[in-house]
Amino acid sequence: MSNTRTELSALGEFGFINHIHKQIKIYNSSTKKGIGDDAAVIQPTANEVTLVSTDLLVEKIHFDLTYTPLKHLGYKAIAVNVSDIAAMNGKPEQVTVGIAVSNRFSVEALDELYAGMRLACEQYNVDIVGGDTTSSTSGLVIAVTVIGKAQPQQVVYRNTARPTDIICVTGDLGAAYLGLQLLEREKQEFLVNPSMQPQLSDYEYVIGRQLKPEARMDIIHELADIGIVPTAMIDISDGLASEVLHICSQSKVGAVIFEDKIPLDKETYDVALNQFSLEPTTCALNGGEDYELLFTISQKDYEKIKNHSDISFIGYITEDKSAYLVTRGNQQVPLKAQGWKHF
Repeated sequence: MSNTRTELSALGEFGFINHIHKQIKIYNSSTKKGIGDDAAVIQPTANEVTLVSTDLLVEKIHFDLTYTPLKHLGYKAIAVNVSDIAAMNGKPEQVTVGIAVSNRFSVEALDELYAGMRLACEQYNVDIVGGDTTSSTSGLVIAVTVIGKAQPQQVVYRNTARPTDIICVTGDLGAAYLGLQLLEREKQEFLVNPSMQPQLSDYEYVIGRQLKPEARMDIIHELADIGIVPTAMIDISDGLASEVLHICSQSKVGAVIFEDKIPLDKETYDVALNQFSLEPTTCALNGGEDYELLFTISQKDYEKIKNHSDISFIGYITEDKSAYLVTRGNQQVPLKAQGWKHF
């Protein structure tokens, strides 16, 4: 072991992942894709691949039980993992669930957590097939591993975008971040005045996007029905800017996206400006936790989905390896990721 000490903050989350990746050796030919995408790809047979992904949710890092109902948390724990399989253009089938809990949680409380998980499993047609439980001295920790499958030729990676591809995004962005800001504001007011009543009834959409996100398996099924396989894809967990840059760096391409094409819900727009004096576009670019899909398609496929009500076309892939945002004022500014930093 080296005597040198490097702080995790010096590398950041993705720098640390790359650091570990360089040290990993693949021993099995069935491992087609390891570290570096939304899920690992394992191919035990010629006709089918297995997709595997794991996510951790840690109390006081990823969620706050002051305002997060356990049932919603259970649902979210499954949904965010299913989203990783969606981002690979696969079908989720099984999950394993590991939890570490302290003695402040009763059986009834954990029943609520698992009730949310069961609802999500019903929604996405996946089975809980195992896991682990242990004690914790530092709050609740949830680790979910999801297992899915796909045909080899249908799997979509982050590193396969091509110049002239069209950049698409599902749904709308920025709402989950603003939902979190509202919940945090209410928490601070509650700490000062415990008798206060939350004022959240006007913000159901953005709060719902934070507490109970949905994986976009509906879009995956629709794309399959019309014969479209995206050229590259990723789910939006850390903000639009971060995910565009991931695709660019791994595909060795650039991108141009247009500010006026980024989809924003009216409630998102109003909350950003009127409640927090934030630029709505900034929330969409850097907020994260939307769990929408960012994907690229060949221009020949545009006609098939050009009228889809839940897909926006926000830009295009370039040969130049730089990524830019074209503002509403027609200025071209470098795209920067300023979202969540894990370390």
